[in-house]
Formats: sequence, C-alpha cells, structure tokens
Amino acid sequence: MHTDHYELTMLQAALQSGAAHRKSVFEAFARRLPDGRRYGIVAGTGRLLEGIANFRFGQPELDYLRRTGVVNDETLEYLAGYSFSGDVWGYPEGEAYFPNSPVLIVESTFAEACILETYVLSVLNHDSAIASAASRMITAAGNRPCIEMGSRRTHEESATAAARAAVIAGFDSTSNLEAGRRYGLKTVGTAAHSFTLLHDTEREAFSAQIAAFGPETTLLVDTYDVEAAVRTAVDLAGSRLGAVRLDSGDLVAQAQWVRLFLDELGNDRTRIVVTSDLDEYAIAALQSAPVDSYGVGTSLVTGSGAPTASMVYKLVSRTDDAGVFTPVAKAAKNKTSKGGRKYALRRLNERGTATHEIVGIGRPSEDDGNDRQLLQQFIKNGELLPGWTGAEGVQRARRRHADTMRELPAVVNRLQRGEAAIPTIYEED
Repeated sequence: MHTDHYELTMLQAALQSGAAHRKSVFEAFARRLPDGRRYGIVAGTGRLLEGIANFRFGQPELDYLRRTGVVNDETLEYLAGYSFSGDVWGYPEGEAYFPNSPVLIVESTFAEACILETYVLSVLNHDSAIASAASRMITAAGNRPCIEMGSRRTHEESATAAARAAVIAGFDSTSNLEAGRRYGLKTVGTAAHSFTLLHDTEREAFSAQIAAFGPETTLLVDTYDVEAAVRTAVDLAGSRLGAVRLDSGDLVAQAQWVRLFLDELGNDRTRIVVTSDLDEYAIAALQSAPVDSYGVGTSLVTGSGAPTASMVYKLVSRTDDAGVFTPVAKAAKNKTSKGGRKYALRRLNERGTATHEIVGIGRPSEDDGNDRQLLQQFIKNGELLPGWTGAEGVQRARRRHADTMRELPAVVNRLQRGEAAIPTIYEED
C-alpha cells in the first residue's frame, strides 16, 4: 500500500481494456543531476528488491480498497493473487550514475510493473540522494572516518535507510541501532550534553562514563568550558583517553587549540571528533585542522541540499497486439525521454579512467576492449538472486562505491558546481 491511488486505477482500466498483460519494460532514471552536482550514487536497490520479493496485498489491504471503492472486484481479485514474476536489472548499489543512466529496468507485464512505480521511486530517490551526499562528504574527508548521526532529524524509517545509504557511500559507522541490527552496520555513540548536565559536576559525569566504558571512551568537552573539560578528562582517564568531542564554536580554531593542549598534557594519541551541523563544505574547511573524525547529521539525511535524486519511472517499451515489442516514450518538450530497452556500459580510457556513459537502445553497446558493463540482474522470473540484499548486499555495495570512485575522473573530487563528470551518449539501432 506504499503506492499512489492512480497506480491501481490505471491497473483497473488496463484490465478492462485488455492491455494489462502486455509485456512491458519500465526504466528508472534521472533526467538531470541536482544543480551543480557532477555525479550521483545509486542506493536503496537492496531494500527495494526485498520489498518487491514480498510485495503482496493481504486481506486488510483488500478490505480497505473494497470499502473505499478505490478499485472494482475484478481488480481486487487480481491484487489478491499478485506476486511479481518478471525480471529486474539495474546498476548495482554503490555505482555512480549520470543523467539518463538506466538505473533500474523492470521487465514484466504492465500490470505487474505499473503498481511498483511509487515504491521504486520512493526508495531510489531517497536512498540515492543520501548516498550521493555521503559520497561527497567522504571525498572531502579524505582518510578521516565519518560517522552517520542524523536519526533525530528525519522520519524513523528514513533514518534507518539513510544510515544504510551512508555506509554504502563510505561512512565508517552510524548511531542508528536499527540500521545496525538489520544490516550488520557498525554502531557507535557515547553521551550527549544532557548526561553532563545530569550530574552535579563535569568531573562526576566524566568519572561515571569512564567507569562504565573505560578510559578509551569519547568525552564531550564543550558543555561548559573546553579547557577545563579537557584538563579534567585527561586527569581522569590519563594517556589512555580515547577521544574528545567538539560540538560547537569555531571548530577549526578550537580543534587546533585542543590538539596543542592535549599534546602538552601528554595525550598525543587522544583523538578529536567534531560534530555540529557539518556538510561537505564544512568538512573540506576542516582539512587543515587536526581532526580525526567527523560526525554528520542533518545535512546528510536531507541530501545536503538535494533531498531527492529526481528519478522517474517510465514505460519505454511494450508489446503490441501481435506480441512484438515497440519502443514508446513521452514527447513533452521539457520532459523528453528515449524509448526502447536500454543497455549500459562505462567507457574507459587506456588508464582505466571513465570517459563516457554509453547507453545502447534496443541492443548492447559494443565493448571496445576495456569497458565495463553496468547492468546486473537482480530478479529472474520473480526469484530474487543472491548477494544483493541484507548485510552482504551492503558490504558488496560499499566495495562497489570505492571501486567506482577510483575509476571516475578527478573532477568528481571538486565540490565546486559543474557539469556531469562524464557525458551520456546514446547508441541506437
């Protein structure tokens, strides 16, 4: 039921016209990248595949649709037996995409594919937006790890999905326990300002935390006076103090000063963690500061200014009355698309650097020797293929992201606004 009303009314009308069971090909893609972005990162596919495999209409859903008159009895009968039986192809999670990249291809009957539209787009648009923002943050952070900690800034289910997408794009860990449980992600966290305020003194708060978690814990040192807090932390934990966290003020200047102070106190191995409304630009500004890791929240879970990937889901080919596939496409001037089943490869130069996104229409594009095919099959005849979901799928996607970033031209490391890093070229029959 995570779908739009008109998906089911289209289904009813197609059943009535007799066209519902025509073989069809739907494609999810983005006509453009968010303004100024040079690439996007695919995420959410594993979650989506699990959902498609379990996409059913139970009795409570059917009763609701009957009671509210959304569809007629014939349509309800079809929905009662619904189970996706087609094929799904797409870019693997963690892969870079560009304008008009065929990120997901659904091959089945019109009836089966049509009612998946809203679900496909809600998952891919959200998760890909988060992963794309996270990837930029990881680039800005260099070798310093990033922690996802935005759960309190978004819907509870979105928070879990965002944590998953962030880890795919290179984040080291998350504060979200549900994401840890579902996907085997590393979870971290220690204490907030309220824990310090609960106790009569900062010393008592730090002592309690160290007693509970050992001196290797991370102590939040900017509730009152940073200098006094750092001195107290070192006094209590000694040289084994794991880290201090800074959550306010001029983070560059404060990190530099705290680093010097820690070194003077003999804690040259104590790390500095910074938080406080970070985004990729703030992280880049902190490159010169002696920071060891970043905690990122609001900006990450809202896509850092691009909360959706703006993907669409379009019918690109379907059979006619004779059973022959014919390309179809919307022809509106500002929303044009290419009809026909797509195939995609990444063209690489002699150094293994990507130069073009080649999209074949109606046939695969020819590999010139070292190109990389992008589309993978996820579902075959309704059966979910192994390796794309759960904790295994997340780690596989994480490796894919690292590999694809090494393959892209150096321009993707720039945070300045610009065109897509590589152009998309169509090859037609």
